[in-house]
Amino acid sequence: MRVQFIQELSDTAARRFAFQATVFRSKTCQGFVGYGDADPSNVSSLVRGAEMRVAETRAINRALRKAYGIGLCSVEEIGTFPNPVEKLPPQKANGNGNGSGPKIRDRLCQLIRQHKLDPELVKAYAVDFCGTKTLKEATREQVENFVQQLADWAEKDRNALLCQLNSYERPKQEVVA
Repeated sequence: MRVQFIQELSDTAARRFAFQATVFRSKTCQGFVGYGDADPSNVSSLVRGAEMRVAETRAINRALRKAYGIGLCSVEEIGTFPNPVEKLPPQKANGNGNGSGPKIRDRLCQLIRQHKLDPELVKAYAVDFCGTKTLKEATREQVENFVQQLADWAEKDRNALLCQLNSYERPKQEVVA
């Protein structure tokens, strides 16, 4: 594994940091690259002051996820649950409402784990479902509708859902020369 600080994307005075991590699965592997960034606006108050370490950890997690085909790498990225396999209640249309209940991302991650779905194919399906070029362009309501539809379909007919997911092409892995 190789981790590099990216000076041109960082501003140490403002506590904004960016890192690039490359994971090599073998001596002949060209490597899988992941990037991570952190600043005071996108880290938990629990790790305020450790933004450099958070950025480095994010880069490593993303590179590992690419190298080993793992959909989720860190508790920071998915949130926490008392029991990761317990069934979560449906989310209200307005998000977390009064602050109780899971975040939509946490619910999606739980569905992927519970039904053993390929996260990359789920993402491709989500983009198609929402009718956007990227998932970032989708509205919260579109993503909530997707997660609800995915949950319903996974419960009713997982095999049909798997056929739908397998109709999408896997994104190409980023490789360093």
